[in-house]
Amino acid sequence: MGKTHKKDKIVVVGAGNVGEAIAYTLMVRDQANDIVLVDVNEARAKGAALDIAHGTSFYKQIWVRQGGYEECADARLIIITAGVARKPGQTRLDLAKINVNIARDITKSIMKYADNPLILVVSNPADIITKAVTETSGLPANRVIGTGTSLDTARFRYSISARLHVNVEDVNAYVLGEHGDSQVPIWSSANIAGFPLDDFADQVKHKIDKEAVAERTKNGGAEVIGLKGATFYGIAMSVSNLVEAIIRDDSAILPVAHVLDEKFGEWAGVALSIPCRLGWEGIEKTLMIPMNDEEKAAMDRSAQILKDFWEQVKNQ
Repeated sequence: MGKTHKKDKIVVVGAGNVGEAIAYTLMVRDQANDIVLVDVNEARAKGAALDIAHGTSFYKQIWVRQGGYEECADARLIIITAGVARKPGQTRLDLAKINVNIARDITKSIMKYADNPLILVVSNPADIITKAVTETSGLPANRVIGTGTSLDTARFRYSISARLHVNVEDVNAYVLGEHGDSQVPIWSSANIAGFPLDDFADQVKHKIDKEAVAERTKNGGAEVIGLKGATFYGIAMSVSNLVEAIIRDDSAILPVAHVLDEKFGEWAGVALSIPCRLGWEGIEKTLMIPMNDEEKAAMDRSAQILKDFWEQVKNQ
């Protein structure tokens, strides 16, 4: 029996700034017929849904509404954005302990109604929450996808394009590993429209400070938060890009996180971002991009950091 290709219902759990921006982006890009916002604050979810729905009269008929977890029963995709934001003075570990518990409760509510759902995890810390959702749901790892370094990769490509004065669509480069401080920019295979990055930079006479680009990429989220208090448009576009790959079943290669299996050796059991082929059923194939020894060692460190972090929060 062939695959059924259609756009139908997407449930967004969490109607804060990120969830609302995602719902709006899904509507504008016509990626679902029915978008449902679920939040413990039902008034907030209803207000956000109404605000977006009113705009559909300028566009096309897409249902945007507030609902409960029962809406997950027939959802094509469930996106988890809920969680608390990090407060001044709060450690990353303290935040993770709170959000892991929230994610587990959300997952249990989803699985009460949904049979073999496809879940996209946005909540931070994204890699740890992806691991928690995978374990709590009991779903195959390919059906719980963390946004991982997809936004970090977008920031990386943007910074490279700005410094080399080239169309960002011609920049092919990845950030992999943790969505966090131990992320790994993969410079060795970076290219501009097929030209090795260093060769292109030499030809156009633009020097690229790789250390500065890597730091700007890693601190991109913190920079935006410092300037405006929160980030939500970038992650909304990142999520929309992942949704597009899934609903179009187009086998796009994107850097996302999921719990890796034993064939990845020391990385097994960690929700780590590597290039993956996405389609209608989630992650279809995990891929290993060529790395130099320094990059491989950095990926090993990133995986170990996530392992150690999980050990500290898993029993909360």
